[in-house]
Amino acid sequence: MPEQSTPPNLNLEQLCRECVDIARAAGEKILEVYNSEYSIEHKDDKSPLTDADMAAHHAIVDRLQALTPDIPVLSEESAKLPFDQRSQWQTYWLVDPLDGTREFIKRNGEFTVNIALVHNHKSVIGVIHAPVLKTDYFAWLHGGAFKIENGGDKHPIAVKKLDGGKLKVAGSRSHGSEEMLAYMKNIAEQMGEPDLLSMGSSLKFCLVAEGKADLYPRLGLTSEWDTAAAHCIVEQAGGFVTKTDMGPLMYNTKDSLLNPFFFVFGDNSQDWSRFLPT
Repeated sequence: MPEQSTPPNLNLEQLCRECVDIARAAGEKILEVYNSEYSIEHKDDKSPLTDADMAAHHAIVDRLQALTPDIPVLSEESAKLPFDQRSQWQTYWLVDPLDGTREFIKRNGEFTVNIALVHNHKSVIGVIHAPVLKTDYFAWLHGGAFKIENGGDKHPIAVKKLDGGKLKVAGSRSHGSEEMLAYMKNIAEQMGEPDLLSMGSSLKFCLVAEGKADLYPRLGLTSEWDTAAAHCIVEQAGGFVTKTDMGPLMYNTKDSLLNPFFFVFGDNSQDWSRFLPT
């Protein structure tokens, strides 16, 4: 993979630390709703939208615009901008104010606030905050990846290499697919029955980033704001995020903000595409 460029005149470490504070503030807004009787609306695509999405959206966007007035912000809850406008951006914030709305509604705590800085189609800052779990994951380009639990000290995280033991595969708690079932069947036949770790939202990426899972195959739809923050964290922890052809996953390269199917993994000694159903 080519060397990734750094945005000029930006202190990525300082911005990342600011984003951790911003994500935590958004998390507090979410928890105010989470711990109350909240209403559920629906977006155009019929996915649930709660009061918490919008409260977090405003908390994040207002502070990012104050922090970096010259850098545009694209949030899931903001108006979708046409590609001919977005395509002019070299650097921009990409935000999911509440990733895992279904987990929020189920009240299982497995939802996150995601903030990423994208530069030249690659994520160079990634911050994930899980409000209920009181956990932060964050990373910046060339800076490493870190985790904070319960407001304590940060400690570095890293992916793990395959050790010949049972393969640990992260999977979605709310989104299954026939392709995923076939993929897992092929893994079982060729590498032995894997352990499946079910988790909601971008936390599946984090399982790989901190070495608790070896692989997260996503053979279903996601949007760019679902993945950008976690993408940076995985890469800075020594891992990989690729399309299913093992090529790089890029951002803001086309009109649609939907991602192709992808793999997240810690060890690149395997060609993870070989388990795809034919």
